[in-house]
Amino acid sequence: MNTGTFPPGPARTLATAARVLRQLRHDPRTVALLLLVPALMITLLRYVFDGSPGTFDTVGASLLGVFPLITMFLVTSIATLRERTSGTLERLLAMPLGKADLIAGYALAFGAVAVVQSLLATALSVWVLGLDVVGSPWLLLLVALLDALLGTALGLFVSAFAASEFQAVQFMPAVIFPQLLLCGLFTPRDRMHPVLEAVSNVLPMSYAVDGMNQVLGHRGVTADFCRDVLVVAGSAVLVLCLGAATLRRRTA
Repeated sequence: MNTGTFPPGPARTLATAARVLRQLRHDPRTVALLLLVPALMITLLRYVFDGSPGTFDTVGASLLGVFPLITMFLVTSIATLRERTSGTLERLLAMPLGKADLIAGYALAFGAVAVVQSLLATALSVWVLGLDVVGSPWLLLLVALLDALLGTALGLFVSAFAASEFQAVQFMPAVIFPQLLLCGLFTPRDRMHPVLEAVSNVLPMSYAVDGMNQVLGHRGVTADFCRDVLVVAGSAVLVLCLGAATLRRRTA
């Protein structure tokens, strides 16, 4: 591409996002992983607790946020790493394209996919599988979407530290599993050891699960819900900024 004709300003971000979406369109397996796997996992969970609908109502809302976060983390980290190892990222950064433009373009592309993913998973859970929530399903969708965007941001960030796709996957136990164990999904956070509770208080997934539980048990928007949404959204923005700061020109 001629650097003199590369679109300026916000158009650079849009051009990057469009390129990523075109690549995804030609990768049906990745699209299936992004859109269908969370829905299939939630459906499986529903019938695992077929004899105990109340358990599904309690756990399902939390996992509605966890599953999109995990799938977006995996796909984003691997896709970004492919760009780096193939030399595409280095060629892009040699153009008049800022790191922030590039990261924003990836975030916008995967964010668009996250919207579709969250819509499918939330609609399936509430209107097909019968997930019983006291609050508005739209608030549930909002938290699910922010969780997916957080997974995207985390995937973009860790891809800077991996030299292969296998290493990108290896970051999952370090980045995702501790949050999964400490987010309050398995036991209330206030019943954990004080040290673990303190750690959970700074992990964004804890607030994602709390936000889902707020929608599950309250009709309106509570102060705790607003706090949870702001923490998850702020964490995603912070991690995206860190991803832009750690983006390197050299391929791995």
